[in-house]
Amino acid sequence: MANQRQPRWQRRAYNIATLREESRRVLPRPVFDFVDGGAGDEHTLRRNVSAFDDVDLYPRPIGGAPSRDLSTTLLGRRLSMPLIVPPTGLAGLLWPDGEAASARAATKAGSVYCLSHGSVCSLEELAETGVEPRWFQTYIYKDRGLTHEMAARAQAAGYEVLIVTVDTQLLGNRERDIRNGFVIPPTMSAREIANMATKLGWLWRMRSAIPRITFGNYRRADGGEDLTALAQRMVGLPDPGIQWRDIADLRARWKGPLLLKGILHPADAVEAVANGVEGMFVSNHGGRQLDGVAGAVDALPAVAEAVAGRAALILDGGIRRGSHIVKALALGADCCSIGRPQFWGLSVAGEAGVAHVFDIFRRELDLTMGLCGLPDIASIGPDVLARDGTTVERARLAAASEAVAAAAAAVVESGTAANNGDGAEERVEPVPEVGGPAGPEPTRYGDWERKGRAIDF
Repeated sequence: MANQRQPRWQRRAYNIATLREESRRVLPRPVFDFVDGGAGDEHTLRRNVSAFDDVDLYPRPIGGAPSRDLSTTLLGRRLSMPLIVPPTGLAGLLWPDGEAASARAATKAGSVYCLSHGSVCSLEELAETGVEPRWFQTYIYKDRGLTHEMAARAQAAGYEVLIVTVDTQLLGNRERDIRNGFVIPPTMSAREIANMATKLGWLWRMRSAIPRITFGNYRRADGGEDLTALAQRMVGLPDPGIQWRDIADLRARWKGPLLLKGILHPADAVEAVANGVEGMFVSNHGGRQLDGVAGAVDALPAVAEAVAGRAALILDGGIRRGSHIVKALALGADCCSIGRPQFWGLSVAGEAGVAHVFDIFRRELDLTMGLCGLPDIASIGPDVLARDGTTVERARLAAASEAVAAAAAAVVESGTAANNGDGAEERVEPVPEVGGPAGPEPTRYGDWERKGRAIDF
């Protein structure tokens, strides 16, 4: 039987950047911008990605492995590679039953799916699909009873891990949504439908789903609250006055791993560990909350040093290449997450699109590891990075130059002595070993004074 050709969208989406363009092509502008946009001037949104350009790899291909083991363990769960789907709200706006489609793809890829509090389906409805493992994300609400209720529902529905997002206590200034007049559900006036004339594929797929779009975890039993009123009520639910005692209280109630999402400062990482948190997403909410904060990977080394292996670290933000995963792990992460890439894949082809995202990352991760001489995930460490000018690599180069200069001077001096006919025995000092014990100690990327800027507690 002849091999089936790839679908056209898949041939065009050969990396994450081209998949994003496919998503732009199929989604209405307001929906695409809802997924793609950030807060304010979107400086942090861009920095999440561009920061990886400041971290260079230093391959050592000799001694590598003919095949690589990409698997790892995260919070006791074996993953096919260090990549998970983080909580991303309103997936059902991009594809009918979007949360279930992404969850199935993640499970088949040997990964983890984290359900957002703002999902279209309820946490119980996703549990009924049988997809696992499942993690659930929630908040510390002004009404602590609601916080405890969400955790109890997740526990009863068999979710393994509870994630508390701590950086969305107030809604960020997402100006693309303001410009587009984005609302949930999308308005379907004659004018809007005319504007979607080039997005008929999405409109046709979603024709039955759009009227049913809601925030499943917040629906009232009587169904008497429309979605607009529900969305307005939800904005005011998280507590801007969250305290560490609230985390400790939830830790005491939840009978599984507890993670925090939105940690950037090393002092908060230390507090999280002290309050029994088993892991954290090093995250700025994809640049969707406070513009001008550090890129996620910029903040990672200091957080990793503060945690010192006492909690799992998931780098959340800016992952677009398999090489980014290697860089993040070398800087101290245990795993990475893919919010927007998963959404782009989902919007293009549903479950198949998310599966394609995992395939892209798996292929690129394997290639990067192979070219760097890395046989498995455990072998990824700081030594795979070409670090700043004060590092041992530069010191070794300087030592080599000095050694060559000294040897050359010795040869010249020896030759001069021979020409003078003094009868002295010619002797050239051996070239010292480059980077030997006398060389300076390396400056680790994880130092809190990285790039000369101390992080003040």
